[in-house]
This record gives sequence, C-alpha cells and structure tokens, in this order.
Amino acid sequence: MSETGMRSVVYVSNADSREISVLALDSAGVLTPVESVPVDGTVMPLAVGPDQRFLYAGLRSEPFSVKAFAIDPMSGRLAASATTPLPDNMAYLATDRTGRFLFSASYSGNQIAVSPISASGVVAAQPAAVIGTAPHAHSIVADPSNQYVFAAVLGGDHLLQYRFDATSGRLTPNRPAAVGTELGAGPRHIVFHPGGRVAFVTNELDGTVGSYLFDPVTGTLTPVSSISVLPEGFSGSPWTSDVHLTPDGRYLYVSERTSDTLAGFRVDGMPGALEPLGHTPTESQPRGFAIDPHGRFLVAAGQKSGAITSYAIAQDTGALTAVHRVPVGRNPNWVEIIDLPIA
Repeated sequence: MSETGMRSVVYVSNADSREISVLALDSAGVLTPVESVPVDGTVMPLAVGPDQRFLYAGLRSEPFSVKAFAIDPMSGRLAASATTPLPDNMAYLATDRTGRFLFSASYSGNQIAVSPISASGVVAAQPAAVIGTAPHAHSIVADPSNQYVFAAVLGGDHLLQYRFDATSGRLTPNRPAAVGTELGAGPRHIVFHPGGRVAFVTNELDGTVGSYLFDPVTGTLTPVSSISVLPEGFSGSPWTSDVHLTPDGRYLYVSERTSDTLAGFRVDGMPGALEPLGHTPTESQPRGFAIDPHGRFLVAAGQKSGAITSYAIAQDTGALTAVHRVPVGRNPNWVEIIDLPIA
C-alpha cells in the first residue's frame, strides 16, 4: 500500500503515571492524542509484533510481567489481552521476525529469556529459554534472517552471539559466543541495517556508536569502526541510549541523555561507515525514540519533560526539523510507531 493509503499511530510508555499514550501522527507530522491506556505497573519497554496485531508492554515493578494488547486494525486503539509473568525485571522486549517468540533482557537480573507467543498473541508463562549473562544485559534482537540472535551486555562489554531455533525458541551459543567492545564502552542497543550485512550498537558509557559487519553464513559480527555521538563542547558523563535507522537504511540516529540531543549520521561508503550530520536538541533526557515505517518522521520522548516531539526527516540531507510537541504521561521512555490502513 502506498504512503497516501496509510496513517501512523504512536505508542508511548509512561513509567511513573503507569499508562500508554496512543497518538495519531498525520502526514504533516502533527500528533493528536487518541487515548491513554492505564497499565497496572511501571511500564517501560514496548514491542510490536511483525504483523502489527499485538503490542507487548514490559512491567518493571513487581510482579515482573508482560502485558499483551490487541491493536485495533482501524484505529490503533489498544485492548488488554493477557498479563504473563516474566523471569525478571526486563529492560528490553522484542519479538522474533515471525512474532512467535518474545525476547527479553534483564539489566538488573543479568539474564535474557525467550518466551513463546500463541497465535492469539498471549505470551506463555513458561519460557523456552532463560540464560544468565554478565552484568546488565540490555537488549536482545534477531538478525533479519531470524536464524541468529544477539544480546548487548553492558557490564560485560560484549555482544553475545547465538544460533536461534525458530521452532523451539532454543538459543545455542555461536562460535565465537561473544564479540567484545572497547573496555568500558557499555553496549546497550542493537539495530540491523535493512540490507542485512551491517549492525550498529550504541555504547552507553563512552558515548559512541559501533559498526559491525554481519556474516549471514556464520551468524557472527566483526567490529568495523566506532564514532562519537557527543556534540561539540560536551561535558559530563556520556549517557547514550536509543538507536534507529530510517527504513531505507540511509540515515541513522542516536539519542544522548546527558546533552539532550539526537545525533544524526549518513550511512555511506564502506559498509558500516557513518558520516556525522550534526546534533539536534530534543526533549529532556531522551531515553527512547522511533521512526515511522516510511522514514518521514522521528518521534522522541523526554523522561524529564513529560512530552514528545515529532521531527520531519529531510529526505535529501537527513536533517531533523521539529514539527509538533505534545505532553504525554510522567516519565515517557519508549516509543513505537506503526502504520495502519486508512478506512
């Protein structure tokens, strides 16, 4: 379906007010509140299944769990489906490429998990796998082929590499089982380029983003380069957070919470090479952001500001221009954007 036959819906988790904000994002980048859905816990990580039928929300207050919501296919509104216990306090959620498994990573519990998802979108109470890690596992994702899984472990300064059985959910350590980062870098989030041959990793503690070549045959990553995401004149401790690519793979953006900025890069030249495009001031303490499925707009949330801002992405330069700002709940921290058909 063409862009003119789609409309976007934005989901924002608000940890302290325990709610998920649902907003419409129109073709001009204007945000319009649709509803606020209460959640019975400190809601943080969100994940949307690949068929956009279900939204999963991680609750980081006890009892640690994941709440599934059915997404109305016309309005994007949420209907609570089921709440399932998780093995620990999970800082990150993602589905595999089929939507049949939920991946989760626990920063405080030092573990990752894989949980089956039923055809009705319900997460199973019994995980298919729970694996201990070095301190502070921070994210877990599948590669585009869904044959391999990677977990960023901040305290271990490495990325764990697994072979993934998409039938059973089993994870088997690859060879090598991990690829290291710089000492003290603190790897946090991983994103794969749509071309499938490059991955990018934000390093929370040294304020960089690393580039890795991905071998689809062996399922392993090879470090290529690392580049700073910090603005000129930066002072203080780096606190890099989220990372996303435009759907066409031309531009990459990283949020940095100490400077309250979004760093932009052009993905160019040698595979994995990044050309800095500059920094855009954004919401206070931007923990999470997302890019709409057509790469037209970026929406960033500020944990301290209690608001989100939409930015138009210049298709020829990657520059960000603020379009619309709206308040949401308290401590907004995660953003997901989907496209729905226009009735």
